[in-house]
Amino acid sequence: MRLSISHTTRYSFKDPVVHALQRLRLTPKETQGQKILDWEMQYENAHLELEFDDQNYNTVTLVAVQPGASEVTITCRGTVETEDNAGVIGRHSGHLPLWSFLGQTKLTKPGPKLRALMRDVPVSPKRPEDGAKLDYLHALSAHIRDAVTYQTGTTQVTTTAEEAVAECNGVCQDHAHIFISAARAADIPARYVSGYLMMNDRISQEATHAWAEAHIDGLGWVGFDVSNGISPDPRYVRVATGRDYRDAAPVTGISFGSTEQVLTVDVAVEQQTVNQQQ
Repeated sequence: MRLSISHTTRYSFKDPVVHALQRLRLTPKETQGQKILDWEMQYENAHLELEFDDQNYNTVTLVAVQPGASEVTITCRGTVETEDNAGVIGRHSGHLPLWSFLGQTKLTKPGPKLRALMRDVPVSPKRPEDGAKLDYLHALSAHIRDAVTYQTGTTQVTTTAEEAVAECNGVCQDHAHIFISAARAADIPARYVSGYLMMNDRISQEATHAWAEAHIDGLGWVGFDVSNGISPDPRYVRVATGRDYRDAAPVTGISFGSTEQVLTVDVAVEQQTVNQQQ
């Protein structure tokens, strides 16, 4: 499937900026089942400082905001070709060893509510049969989706997995953190993924999307989109991965001279037709 993506991020500052740096993870990965045909980034009232690959092989773009700017616009657009591998990404790569995805972070550390949720998963990850871990992860994903209702506006980027379980609602980021927490507790390496998802009923999307991946012996990394109850298919585009949201956040940064800002995001993802590809 060939997907056309447009992603615009706008910052409006209450007062002119004295100095600001933005760290962007907005360039899709070149990985199994995903090929980047073209990709460009444009900046208004900002300029490129540096681009590098981080410890997770994410492309990180560092941009500086022009002094005195009251608004900044970052526009990304391009074309990505995807394949259907039933969510299987394959072997581990990156500068971090596989065991680093077993340790809990501040956002994934389980508490009593999350441990209770894990005990209620109807499949055990410790059965001796082949495929036991994969069966457990599918059951875990379904159980989280039933227990934690998808609801926007109830959590923030700083909300932990434990807090989301306690509130019984959240968004894709929270579902991913809960899944990662439970998988790691079952001694299964797991990581966070940020990217794009083409919804079948519309081109304009609410925002970027997030899901989780777990590492299974013999398969490698396998994706689980808890919020939608499926493993990623050709409608998904992987952009960044990490131990939790903080490692894969699309945009982070610091600013001086303005403490209040308004962020708006416009994301459009659509499938290219045969005529568009020619």
